[in-house]
Amino acid sequence: MSRSNVLQNRVLLLNGSSWEPLAVITVQRAINLLLAEKAIVVEQTGKFLRTVRTQFEVPSVIALKTYINVPRRKSHWSRKGVLVRDNYTCIYCGVTLGSNQKGKILTKKDFTIDHIIPRSKGGRDTWSNTACACARCNHRKSDRLHHQAGMRLRWEPKTPRTSYLVIALGSGPEVWKRYVEI
Repeated sequence: MSRSNVLQNRVLLLNGSSWEPLAVITVQRAINLLLAEKAIVVEQTGKFLRTVRTQFEVPSVIALKTYINVPRRKSHWSRKGVLVRDNYTCIYCGVTLGSNQKGKILTKKDFTIDHIIPRSKGGRDTWSNTACACARCNHRKSDRLHHQAGMRLRWEPKTPRTSYLVIALGSGPEVWKRYVEI
């Protein structure tokens, strides 16, 4: 069974009140949380789980009724993860995937990773030191700090939660992406 088929039989669990993604759980666990009145349905799949006596509409997204405190999870840095976290948007000029830049429609290949503090100046491959940049801005910045190149950051790069990346990398249903801030 492929990963996408497995995830079609899963449910996104959101935290109470904040609606922050907590985990991807089984349909059975989701229905148990709903029957115990510990969670509410946020999104349905349109499919049904039938038993001998009843049927349950299968949820795609549920939320706990109460908020639980969850410590930040460790996520491993990756080039693809940075590009996805930044939604293929240049941290310097703001150009995005599918935008027109000087008569050319930008594709994923037109974006790269930029080190805010260049490696030659001690910068490392970390979430807070790397960001998505278009080739034009990356070339302009070169081996300098952004302020030395007369450029400014549009946002501060941050470490995402692991669960966000799993969803953001396209392995979850499209409806889940509404509940994920990268």
